[in-house]
Amino acid sequence: MKKSIIIFFIVLGAFFHAQNIKTKRGIINLDGIPVAKLSNKSNEYIFMDLKETPLYTIKFIDKSIVDSVRDSYILVNRIYNRDKIIEIDYSSPSAFSGEERSAVYTSVKDFKIIDNKGINVKNLDELFSNAPKRKLDSKTKEAYAIRKKIDKLNIEVNKVGEILSNGVPVGYFTNLPVSFGSEDTIIDKTFLDIEIYDAKSKYIGKYITTTKQLKTAAGKSFTIYREMSGRASILKFPTYKAIAERMAIMDPNFIRIQEKVSVGPVSKDVSN
Repeated sequence: MKKSIIIFFIVLGAFFHAQNIKTKRGIINLDGIPVAKLSNKSNEYIFMDLKETPLYTIKFIDKSIVDSVRDSYILVNRIYNRDKIIEIDYSSPSAFSGEERSAVYTSVKDFKIIDNKGINVKNLDELFSNAPKRKLDSKTKEAYAIRKKIDKLNIEVNKVGEILSNGVPVGYFTNLPVSFGSEDTIIDKTFLDIEIYDAKSKYIGKYITTTKQLKTAAGKSFTIYREMSGRASILKFPTYKAIAERMAIMDPNFIRIQEKVSVGPVSKDVSN
């Protein structure tokens, strides 16, 4: 009983001492008192003192790393000292908060840049001196590791369906549609799977358009893109380049640093 009473008063105390953060018409208020001003352009937010002197900016970044894994963070930049831009995590008061509320909430709660006296330049400079390391989950770390390997391969797909790595032909696609474009997304469901061969015409694997799955010759399978909802929504259809990149990860023997070799004939079969 005593334990329940203690918990009740702790929660009650936290409620009464919680800061009321509101932004209305570009004015940031803490507990009803104006402390700073805010303007935005695209996804960059400019924080100013009450005299409208710009002091720092927050820019939101949301990018695809590989497949359906995305990374979201902010870039913080001091307007009076642009020698350094820091890349840090941000937080939101709720799952449905937009970027503006998240930018203000992070400034007040996480980094104490804004307090009841206005923008605390000392705390802002301290943030840049000791920027916190980003907290990436294991899935995001793995995605960055894969992305690093893919970037080293520098994979491209040319206008006839050849796959190149660092400018060297390493394979090709077959069963391509007549309207094929190397940067196109694959949206048509066809009876013929899009197949991949290496530079010596050895079968590597295929992309099944009906299930959006990649399958290697060895039997490994992977659903390359899954549709996501909310702010991090992405296209659910992959490009030919994305397919080649994922196949290179699934089969490490597919693409290696090698001498230039002659690529076999490229099929331009039509799928109805």
